[in-house]
Amino acid sequence: MKYRRVRGVVAVATLIGFGMGVLGAAPVAGAAAPAPAARPDNFTADEQTPTSLAKPTPAFAGQTEAPAKKSVSKFAVEVVAGGFASPWSLAFLPDGRMLVTEVRGTMRIVTKEGVHSGVAGVPPVKMIAAQGLHDVVLDPDFAHNRFIYISYFAPPSGEAAAYWPETYAYDRVFNLSVAERRRFRLGMEQVARARLSEDEARLDDVAVLLEGAERRLVFAPDGTLFATGADRFRFYNSDLSGGRSSYETDLTIRKNFAGRISRINPDGSIPKDNPFLGDPLVPPDVYAFGVRDPEGAAINPKTGELWEVEHGPAGGDEVNIIRSGRDYGWPVITYGRQYTTGKLVGSGLTAKSGMEQPVYYWFPDVAPSGLAFYTGDRFPEWKGNLFVGSLKGHSLIRLVLDGDRVVGEERLLTDRNQRIRDVRQGPDGLLYLLTTDGSLLRIVPRS
Repeated sequence: MKYRRVRGVVAVATLIGFGMGVLGAAPVAGAAAPAPAARPDNFTADEQTPTSLAKPTPAFAGQTEAPAKKSVSKFAVEVVAGGFASPWSLAFLPDGRMLVTEVRGTMRIVTKEGVHSGVAGVPPVKMIAAQGLHDVVLDPDFAHNRFIYISYFAPPSGEAAAYWPETYAYDRVFNLSVAERRRFRLGMEQVARARLSEDEARLDDVAVLLEGAERRLVFAPDGTLFATGADRFRFYNSDLSGGRSSYETDLTIRKNFAGRISRINPDGSIPKDNPFLGDPLVPPDVYAFGVRDPEGAAINPKTGELWEVEHGPAGGDEVNIIRSGRDYGWPVITYGRQYTTGKLVGSGLTAKSGMEQPVYYWFPDVAPSGLAFYTGDRFPEWKGNLFVGSLKGHSLIRLVLDGDRVVGEERLLTDRNQRIRDVRQGPDGLLYLLTTDGSLLRIVPRS
């Protein structure tokens, strides 16, 4: 495997301080993890919205709790394959086979019959907390160039790929000053391009294109590549649920470190119309900012715009339409609360001038992951609907749209009690799902 960096975005990111210094020794195999520092009162590792909280007031009618819908379409769920280790994403090859990523840093090719084999050459991945190997997408010209793109969390130079306890990303960060945090060498969010070998056994010519984002990857109609990135609270005086406020109103810090949407060309260069090119304090790849943890993204086929779905803190999971240069508010505005205690995030605002409102939100949480507009003919009733995987809700959520508004919601597959990580439409017009317990599912019509 050849492994290199494409100059441009990576170099600029380093100059403005995206690198980190030493977090401490790696855990020793078989040894107990070090005792964490005192845990802040707003931290929990689950997706729990305190049940005693009053629901927030939406900004407009239909922004939440859309009328319940019931599908007329009859369908069955087929298990295509099992045995995956925490799968995160899938992409379809031209012949209908699939690439599947597993969060610990492995990739597999899966046949239509469910037989899967490993792909060598994946760059080193550090799995820690919500980080790991995430998305995979094919180049629009894959048939000729065999390029694929992956998003992942890379260990710092000299550190081997490994699983680390989440305390190293959470407890050992929250209680430190910004100065101390900036000396850590935790790792870096990256997007890389690679060439899938002709025999499909390995990745060659791996090149890092972008640093600072590592969730979902989506090609835009103009050929540019969107990459979504989660709030990097470790770089400023915050935590994963917005529990600190001293930096929340600093726009430059939020453009750099709050969750963002990056936009690059397929070779890693910067599109000439990216919105913040004139601001030397903002990375040139930033397209929009102020999201929190965007774990689903898809292009609306009717408008060509990027839609995104994200985890809020406790409550306040959102669906957003991403537009150039826009501020989506985190951690200044949110419909969610701080974990465990239910305290307000920041000043407790749900709206503010100059900040975008979500198209839709959930309270309590559904923990969304994966997003797909259905355009196929196998389920005519669902055409134009938006499908969202739900981790906490153990369901597939169907959103009925009227233009840019959600006018109906349905929870599907609740009887299976599986956490749905990804949802994709296949070239056969069927819906394919990945579940965190290691299954690849296919939804088919049933007469």
